Amino acid sequence: MHGRARRVGALLGAALLGLVLVGCGPSGAGSDDAAEGSGPFPLTVSTKFGEVRIPERPERVVALGWSDAATALELGVQPVGASDWLDFGGNGVGPWSSDEYTESPELVGTNEINYEAVAALEPDLILNTRSAGSAKTHSTLSGIAPTVGPPKDTAAYGTGWREQLRMVATAVGEKQRGEQLLAETEQAFERAVSEHPALEGKTVGVGAHYGNGYGAYLGEDSRVRFMRELGMRNKPEIAELGSGSFYVDISQERLDVLSADLTVVFAVNGDSSQLRADPLLQRTGAARSGNLVVIDDPRLVKAFSSGSVPGMRYALREVVPTFAEHVAAG
Repeated sequence: MHGRARRVGALLGAALLGLVLVGCGPSGAGSDDAAEGSGPFPLTVSTKFGEVRIPERPERVVALGWSDAATALELGVQPVGASDWLDFGGNGVGPWSSDEYTESPELVGTNEINYEAVAALEPDLILNTRSAGSAKTHSTLSGIAPTVGPPKDTAAYGTGWREQLRMVATAVGEKQRGEQLLAETEQAFERAVSEHPALEGKTVGVGAHYGNGYGAYLGEDSRVRFMRELGMRNKPEIAELGSGSFYVDISQERLDVLSADLTVVFAVNGDSSQLRADPLLQRTGAARSGNLVVIDDPRLVKAFSSGSVPGMRYALREVVPTFAEHVAAG
């Protein structure tokens, strides 16, 4: 027990000193191995912080990035620690993934990571692919274990689902399975486009109500990416509101900027009935034209927001038909 405590203390101390333990490159044939797929190790993963060397197949994975845990589960890897970005509770993943755990992970914090708890889990790999991309956070985590952060040139929380799936699959040695999942998910989107052709080419505005105000999601966000997979495009006026982030606040006076061929709005940790009763929202062009969809089901809000393979599959089944019913004709 004392040896374990000393080990945790040493790991955390190194982390807090910012000792980045990611290699500049693999030894031997590591690069070729990463390109070929599931092994053998060592291999490397390219990130915005450089090449991360993973010396051997990880057995103790901590998944901190948005949907990293759900992605790992899809690849047959059960994280020992995780964050809970969408406040699922329990295992920290949605009902479309939770039954894949045989032993619940320890939840180690989300916006504020409990570094000591992470170190105590003695991970051999940390996933943080869809995150704020903080260099300080990455340095601290890399002092605990090899850490796979976001890809290069990515806005905060802007890692696409394909990039996330491929990075996680490579890191855990399941690249072939990752490509299979990617193809299956693309096929699911293709079927949805075929079944709902009215969506293709139309503009969309995706917004949320949080606290006392509204905001709009920008092009790097997982929800907007989901709509693009369906052939839609983010309303240009929304795209002009900001850059370098996934979300921008909207003043009450500008709420109508969300109005598009289809407008999708939901409450974050709130009651959607407040949105339906909000006179400002109900006076928008989208509401008056019947193009407004308020997502009521909290489970569906989380699936739509997840940007994960299993969450998106759930959203494709449960909400896309409603989108098609409300999109502007013509």
